[in-house]
Order: sequence, then structure tokens, then C-alpha cells
Amino acid sequence: MKKYSVGIDLGGTKILIALVDKQTGEILHHVKKKTKKQKGPENIMKKMIEGIEELLEESRISVEEISSIGVGAAGQIDRKNGILIGAPNLDCFNLNIKNILEKHFNLTVYLGNDVEIAAIGEMKFGSGKGCKDFVCIFVGTGVGSCIVKNGAIIYGATGTAGEIGHIIVDLNGRQCACGAHGCLEAYASRSAIETRIEGALKKGRKSCIQDYLEPGKSITSSMIQKSIEREDELVLQCVTEASEYLSGGIASIINFVNPELVILGGGLIEAVDYFYQKTIKKARSKSLPVPAEKIKFTKAMLGDYSGVTGAAFLEERVL
Repeated sequence: MKKYSVGIDLGGTKILIALVDKQTGEILHHVKKKTKKQKGPENIMKKMIEGIEELLEESRISVEEISSIGVGAAGQIDRKNGILIGAPNLDCFNLNIKNILEKHFNLTVYLGNDVEIAAIGEMKFGSGKGCKDFVCIFVGTGVGSCIVKNGAIIYGATGTAGEIGHIIVDLNGRQCACGAHGCLEAYASRSAIETRIEGALKKGRKSCIQDYLEPGKSITSSMIQKSIEREDELVLQCVTEASEYLSGGIASIINFVNPELVILGGGLIEAVDYFYQKTIKKARSKSLPVPAEKIKFTKAMLGDYSGVTGAAFLEERVL
């Protein structure tokens, strides 16, 4: 058995690529590439290939020592054929990631959803270890989730189960990146908070977050956290609003799926504890009394590495 796998977490703002020890789940080396400004299929694949090559060179591990490449992508996917069907946050549609990477590296490539791989990582080595019924929800550029029932991932009839970011929370609401209106993602993601803050600033509202902004730079989770520490009125208002929507979405999942545990992760959850604490408190209060009493909440133990760890083990979960 080959000892290593390459795990890739392809998100809306970055590509994280890691060499993973398959025996222990240890991240031996990692490379990060930004995707915020350069999107589209050509740019994404170029950055991914460059990142893998950089990883192999810096870690001094040969291709012959690697069993597979696993990729988790933020969007709807065709697992069987390794195609990223649609990822609006990456401006990628019908991208055959499997075919391109297999031709370039001569390694077997597996594709999964980005929160699916995070759930696998948390199930094997993190907060979900020993738990057979949980929902994993990650909040960052978008809002995604994965449902684990009896120790198995629920994929659904078309392989798209768990799209919590696209449950409708306002019938005639804001337009989402997916093209629909009123999706949870348009209200509760870091991108949604960023849009709300930027809109208020353009209208003349003042905020200490302006102290951290540079020309051409986007609002980050760390900027939001720093502003909350300074009790900034505008940022607190926008984050609290996002928390209200996210907690409602989570309460709906608790009532519908009835999991034992909800694992929350992603950049916004990791960086902004105020957002996490307010969300779980409200989610419990909005859930039905019986599941609300039993439900447990926790942050993803592996943090930023949940996805790359899980991606390295996608080969064990071939559909």
C-alpha cells in the first residue's frame, strides 16, 4: 500500500493542496494558491497543477509514492466522471478535473464536494470521530453542508444532497451566485456579510473596518473579527443578521434530519467566535424542543485542514 495521498480543497477564495500520510492523517506539507481574483477553468486548473508540482518538489516525494489525488470542489459535481458541473463562486462549469489531472500526473483522481471531504476528514480524525449521525456545515465564501447517517454520507438521487446554502429563506429575496433568489448563502456567508458592509460604507456609514481595508482588497474574516473586538456597530449589525439567517437554516436541518451532532467550520466560524456562539444559541432556540434538548454543536477540530485530509481518503469512498 502506498503511504501518501494528495488532498486538494478547491474553494471560492483559495486552493489548499496537501500531502497526507494515509496511516495517521498527518499533513506533511501543504501549498496554498489564491483564487479570489483569478477564476475560470483555465486559471483554476493552472493554479491547481502548479500547486501539486510545487508540493511534490518541496516535499521531495515522488509520484510513485502517491496512491491518488483527491479533490473537493465548492459546487455541484459528477463524482463518477470527475466533472465539476457548476461552481458559480469559481466561474467554472462542466470542468473535467479528473481527466485533466490524470493526464498530467498519471495518477488516479477522485472528485468530491468541498464539505463532503471536510466531513470525511472530521469523521476519520476530527470532531466527528466515533459519531455516526451528524451534519457538517462550513461557512466561508458560500455555505455548504454534508449529511452523515449511520456512518455513511447521504448523497441523494443526483449526488447533490446537503446543499443547505441553497435552501430558500426569502421567497423574493437577494439574488444568489447560483442564480436563484432568497438562498441562505446570500444572507449567511462571509461573502454576504462583506456585501452588506460594503453597501453600507458606500452609503456613508462609518466603520472601523475601514482601518484594515486596502485599495483592491476584499473584507476578510480576520478584519470582521478585529472590528467586532472594537465593538463596531455596523459590523456587529451585519454579522448578527447573518447569524439570524444561519441559525434558522440550521434549525430547519435539525428538525428535518435530526442529527446527533452539528459540526461547524470554515473561515468565518474559525475566525469569528461571536458569530459561532450566537448562531448555535439561536439554532437551538429555533429548533423543536425534543431535538433541541439533545443536539450537540462543535467546531471542526481539523480547522482549515478538514478538507484536504478528507480529500486524501476519497479513494475509499468510490461510488
